[in-house]
Amino acid sequence: MDASDGIQQSADAPARRSRVSGIDRALQVLDYLYETGSPAGVYAIAKAIGAPLSTVYVIIDDLVEKNLLSRNGDSTVWLGARLYHYGLAYARSLDFLNVANHEMHNLSRVSGETVQVCGRDGDHMMVLAMADGPGHFQVTSRVGTRVPLNWTASGRLLVGHLPEQERLDLFEHCAKSSPTGRAVIDPSVLSQSAKQALQARISIQAGESDYAVACVASPICDDKGACIATISIVLPEQKIAENPDRYTAEVKASAERIETVMGWRSHS
Repeated sequence: MDASDGIQQSADAPARRSRVSGIDRALQVLDYLYETGSPAGVYAIAKAIGAPLSTVYVIIDDLVEKNLLSRNGDSTVWLGARLYHYGLAYARSLDFLNVANHEMHNLSRVSGETVQVCGRDGDHMMVLAMADGPGHFQVTSRVGTRVPLNWTASGRLLVGHLPEQERLDLFEHCAKSSPTGRAVIDPSVLSQSAKQALQARISIQAGESDYAVACVASPICDDKGACIATISIVLPEQKIAENPDRYTAEVKASAERIETVMGWRSHS
């Protein structure tokens, strides 16, 4: 290696260390707040992590600007809302789809019917996963299908935990008539039924979105009681009319098992 190589390495090294150092310092700030569990001032943080006060001021200002930290009225800082949303997304995706898929196939086998796991996509309910039943009954909604929230049993459950005014506002602008003409579109009725369905942990619709098709759904709620998804049995309307207790019991039990495995049953 000649002298010029040594000079180039020497010139590159500080820049590389500086980039790593910036990330490390930001993580040290976040780790300190996380470990202490309470807001802290810039001076206390700088002293705790052994960093220059001027450096910590710059890092904290940047983190506050990016909503990774929040600044209180007394100038102390705390973990920001952006971190909370990252954490929620991670927790939801950790094992949820694996757990839900396993239970979905189990319920399909036990019930002998098609089973779906559904979630909310804005003003719509969306099918996230599906296990076809062994029979010849055909379900038109497949994975990725989106329908207005007011058309389905799952749609109502997915917003049942929202404050009343938020539910009313939501249904006011998203409720639409269904192809069968049987879907409820009155925001007040929908808001009340959504709340009651979530409290009862069961929602049933028959013939509202598709002719002769019924759906019985139960909410999958996180540890705060918010409905993040549903599991539902989709079957001929006649079957749910003949034996509603069987299907409601089966789907509620499946939803509860998913919550138990995910550690979310504390909301009960």
